[in-house]
Amino acid sequence: MQIQSMHFKARAGQRLADVRLQNNLKKLSTKFVTGRASGITELDDFEGTRDAAIDMRMRAIENLDVWLETFEKEATRRGATVLYAESAEDASRLVVEIARRHEVKKAIKSKSMVSEEMALNQALEAAGVQPIETDLGEYILQINGNEAPSHIIAPVVHKDKEEISDLFARVHNRPRLTDIPAMTREAREILRPQFLSADMGITGGNFIIAETGSVAIVTNEGNEGMCTILPPKVHVVVTGIEKVLPTLEDLATVMRLLPRSATGQSISNYFSLLTGPRAAGEQDGPEHMYFVLVDGGRTGLIGGEFQDMLRCIRCGACMNHCPVYQKIGGHSYGWVYPGPMGSVLTPAYVGIENALDLPQASTLCGECHVVCPVKIPLPDLMRKLREEQFALELRPPLERLGLKVWAYFAKRPALYGLTTRIGVRVMRIMGGRNKSISTLPLASGWSNYRDMPAPSGKTFRELYKERLK
Repeated sequence: MQIQSMHFKARAGQRLADVRLQNNLKKLSTKFVTGRASGITELDDFEGTRDAAIDMRMRAIENLDVWLETFEKEATRRGATVLYAESAEDASRLVVEIARRHEVKKAIKSKSMVSEEMALNQALEAAGVQPIETDLGEYILQINGNEAPSHIIAPVVHKDKEEISDLFARVHNRPRLTDIPAMTREAREILRPQFLSADMGITGGNFIIAETGSVAIVTNEGNEGMCTILPPKVHVVVTGIEKVLPTLEDLATVMRLLPRSATGQSISNYFSLLTGPRAAGEQDGPEHMYFVLVDGGRTGLIGGEFQDMLRCIRCGACMNHCPVYQKIGGHSYGWVYPGPMGSVLTPAYVGIENALDLPQASTLCGECHVVCPVKIPLPDLMRKLREEQFALELRPPLERLGLKVWAYFAKRPALYGLTTRIGVRVMRIMGGRNKSISTLPLASGWSNYRDMPAPSGKTFRELYKERLK
């Protein structure tokens, strides 16, 4: 997937002006936000479950080499092959090599954000392998010119029913349908022959379990089972190395949080726990099973300021609740991971110099931290990225100068108090009769789009002293 994070401001402006997109994004608050709020009330001890999940995730991350070695040993013992990829490009190369080894002509895929990191579809096509997306949302994006997903859970949340109806009629060459059950039935009829004729199934992995060498896959459509149990003789799992959990008990705890945080469901419609290829006497399952475990910048976070990001369970709650994401959608962020999680992960994975605006793409309201099921301090991490950008002189010169001037005054309380007293009085005069400021020098990015109420003419300190008297 091409990285376009440097174009965040331009892309965000386009999305804000897109009336249809604005209407579609309302689904986030009407469905996912209210769903999560209702779902977490079903747990007797939601906070205790969160704390337990944090402990389990951090236990795995802080001893990642140990648990990966344990996983590899158990998965290998059960007949699977475990491969490691240092980069996303290495991972794509490994999957292509597997396809060539087994003379694969068609590969069916269930939704995987890691495969987006890998640009896997493009790599397969270049190798002569036809990739078919089987998640309904991903399938819609694929037939719409290989469009990128805009959300990690609901990849097509930016489109409405009418857009999809027009797309199906054009691509499927069938009468236009507007009834949602009829449209999903049509997609099922198109995809079923692909399931039955594929040589290889490719899935992501929500988690991999060290003690059993298994992969846990969660979906709401059941397509992951079609990709792993039916005709495909080869099953390839692509996932990040940080997704390892030590035990099945850990998995049970985390799964109490994942669906509730993602879609508000108590449980997902389909949950698969797959261990090894088909054994002698078994009726279904692949003949060959591979795990491609991707680093792609993850180990660079271990032991550093951004290590907490590795415990993310990819639920999407942070973006569902983010006031910025709710207005601009996922495509504005320019890479695989949008929203607050993307504002941290993208600079970490592709380089902070390639995602200059993402750490700034936040109000720092803290909502993402509040709703994160594993309490990742996303606002703090974005502040740290801003500090790093400032230290590396990656922000505009005028912005850096302004912060240096502010710091100079802030370190000198008497001088700061004097200048703020003068400043608020000047701003009161600027407000005029309307008591509203429409233009601020050096702050046109704010005042070009909104007016600011003029201050009363006194600083907070002055008002506080008067109240005390």
